[in-house]
Amino acid sequence: MALTAEARINPSIILVTGDLGYGVLTDFAAELPNQFINVGISEQSMMSLSGGMASREFHPFVYSIANFPTFRCLEQIRNDISYMGNRVCIVSVGAGFAYGSQGYSHHAIEDIAIMRAIPNLQIYNPADSIEMVFALKEILDSSNPSYLRLGKGGEPNIHDRVIESMNNPIKVRQGDRGAMIFSGTIGVEVLHAWELLREKGISPSVYSVPRIFPAPDLSVLGSDRKTGPILTIEEHSLTGGFGSAFLEWNSDQKLNLEVQRMGVRPESNGEIGSQSYQRRIHKIDAESIVNTFLNCLR
Repeated sequence: MALTAEARINPSIILVTGDLGYGVLTDFAAELPNQFINVGISEQSMMSLSGGMASREFHPFVYSIANFPTFRCLEQIRNDISYMGNRVCIVSVGAGFAYGSQGYSHHAIEDIAIMRAIPNLQIYNPADSIEMVFALKEILDSSNPSYLRLGKGGEPNIHDRVIESMNNPIKVRQGDRGAMIFSGTIGVEVLHAWELLREKGISPSVYSVPRIFPAPDLSVLGSDRKTGPILTIEEHSLTGGFGSAFLEWNSDQKLNLEVQRMGVRPESNGEIGSQSYQRRIHKIDAESIVNTFLNCLR
């Protein structure tokens, strides 16, 4: 666990959880018991506690299933952390449909939209462990509060080398026919879609955007818009998520890119099923990405 290595040399790091994550957090708690707090099933108190510790020069990392440290604690995040500028990292595990079979109470498909509306929060949505480690470095180097959105664990790496910056979209596949741009663990579907498109003789560039705020510089995409469509893909509601942020960046940076978005439609009815099932019915799986990209070419 990357955080454990940092906590060994930095006693200000405190890992806080709300009665979960025992299989993941057991080693940290055993090795660094004075830097671990389990507050029990009391997420709002967990967030206020973390804000208070941050105001005393600690750096709490608050860990919970994605819907619990966001929707349930919104007032505490806003008032006790964000506006106060308290250096807390909110770690959401199992974002998107990772807990799909648990029902919509455990789905986190609106969290980016909500967190983007809260001031002062740096927002990270890494696709794999390599992006996560770099995001952690930025979080540790920053004095701002942050939101780190993770999958459920075990997702394959999409990078074959250490990344050097999140200031631009990170190219993970070279292409010559437009671009597919994603944020988060949906990247595995996007790369599968890229393979399927390549079998048809079509090779778009593929980019990952692991940091949503501060915004990346999109100018690197300028050449791609001349060769084909630009498609954004996310495992999140189309309302207010990565695709919406991308359109805002496009406008603010005056790039005039023509963009098609893919994500969970706002009329989603909270169906229950595995993550792969959810991606399929919401048409953000690899085959749906292929079909949408081909339709954009027509």
